[in-house]
Amino acid sequence: MADIPPAGRHGGDGPRIARALGIDPRTILDLSQSPNPFAPDVASMLAGHLDSVRRYPDTADAARELADAIGVEAERLILTNGGSEAISLAAREIGGRVSSEPEFGLHPRNPVGPIWRSDPHNPSGHLARAEESADVWDEAFYPLATGRWTAGRSGVVVGSLTKVFAFPGLRLGYIISDDVERFARHQPQWSVNSLAVSVLPELLELADLPAWAEAIATARKDLAEVFRRFGFTVEAADAPWVLVHAPGLRERLAPYGVVVRDCSSFGMPGYTRVGVPDSDGLARLESAMIRSGVEAKSG
Repeated sequence: MADIPPAGRHGGDGPRIARALGIDPRTILDLSQSPNPFAPDVASMLAGHLDSVRRYPDTADAARELADAIGVEAERLILTNGGSEAISLAAREIGGRVSSEPEFGLHPRNPVGPIWRSDPHNPSGHLARAEESADVWDEAFYPLATGRWTAGRSGVVVGSLTKVFAFPGLRLGYIISDDVERFARHQPQWSVNSLAVSVLPELLELADLPAWAEAIATARKDLAEVFRRFGFTVEAADAPWVLVHAPGLRERLAPYGVVVRDCSSFGMPGYTRVGVPDSDGLARLESAMIRSGVEAKSG
């Protein structure tokens, strides 16, 4: 059996696992990432927008439509090349530090500066309490946890359409701020590609955040129940993933084409973060656990 490559700093290890196993990456169930399992089929929609690749991207119209959907003024929002660029632009302009550890690895770790906080918190999955404060809010998973685009707090907000619409390879994110141009000035020209910009209005028409959040909550409960049935300790909060205390689970499942996230990069060795799958994905995960030798507990 091929050696399984070590976990990277972030999720999305599916392609590396596939190469190690010598199989088609499309056959991998990659639960090391946590996009919306109920998003529309973006791939089937792209065919109608392929002509856009012959034009330089213009984000103005798409940004206005996204701002309208979120409920903010268009002049307060810019589109970015995924949530990672949104974080990078904000960190470059204002720096900052995380409120506590563990926290998402792309947030800045300076000794002083504005406070950053993911909501729901990554990796615990808990939504922020009303009394919690921060200067920069990372709401990448907020729509999937609450059914609302944003909490509408003051300060800077970074977001990720990559998570909402489940297209990590297409890349779309955003920054919301009263002085958003201070972040835009660091952005390279044509940072956001034409294909993503062209398909966004169609995606926004199909967006049903309340229904998606409800479906994810139900699927998260089902996912937690599967792990508990196998005797694992599970922490399931508000995000589209669960935390499982299961040392070595990543290595056990990978040979069966299922990838989960090792949390050592969060400073949490022995814990695994597992993205919420749809019903077919859940059945495949359960089958992989059985085939890997994990036995369900009776009673």
